[in-house]
Amino acid sequence: MYFVSIKNQSIICMKKNVLITGASGNLGSSIVKKFIDEGYYVIGIVHQSSTLTALYKENYEEIVLNLLEEEKCLSAVQTIVQQKKIIDVAVLTAGGFAMGNIANTNTAAVYKQYQLNFETAYNMARPVFLQMLEQNAGRIFFIGSKAGYDTTKAKGVTAYALSKALLFHVAEIMNDEAKEKNVVTSIVVPSIIDTLPNRKDMPDADFSKWVTPLQIAEAIYFYASEKAAAIREPIIKLYNQS
Repeated sequence: MYFVSIKNQSIICMKKNVLITGASGNLGSSIVKKFIDEGYYVIGIVHQSSTLTALYKENYEEIVLNLLEEEKCLSAVQTIVQQKKIIDVAVLTAGGFAMGNIANTNTAAVYKQYQLNFETAYNMARPVFLQMLEQNAGRIFFIGSKAGYDTTKAKGVTAYALSKALLFHVAEIMNDEAKEKNVVTSIVVPSIIDTLPNRKDMPDADFSKWVTPLQIAEAIYFYASEKAAAIREPIIKLYNQS
């Protein structure tokens, strides 16, 4: 994906920029590949260095960052903007999961999931959102969950569901604040994602009914593209057959 500007009668082609947290994870790495394949420049946010820089070379750069450190997240976004001028898309995949019903979920367990799934997303989304308002363009994607979207499906995953539910409310608030702008915050709601860890945990399941990381990446790319520019629906359900 390129846009072309003319300066001093020469044509300059500049790639669009996408910021992806959890870039080296099962889902994040598929999203990295999809956007690079489509011509984007990817800034990957990771907790520790990965092999993606060597794999994608000039189309990818990596920032090692603890997403729980709010000021460092703000500084990272400011540095990206200084270097790249614009952040076109942000996909925030970093997070975590935990089992637990009400009986065995104390406030410490809730807070841990809150940090993993809400703070890590909000600390990056907030400065990115403010930058997108200033540039009057941008798409932000949170990764939600069925349990967070519909708490009748949250049995056995209390803390996880509560932390994910907050993301839906943040998206609503951001979309209300951006009503007059070309900025949209969406929530991707996948069913069980077809990853090796999930297959190991549920070996008797029908994997063909799950949604793959590639399918999620392709959906996010579409909603970030010009073809979906008029769509402001914040919830993107990717359930496949499960």
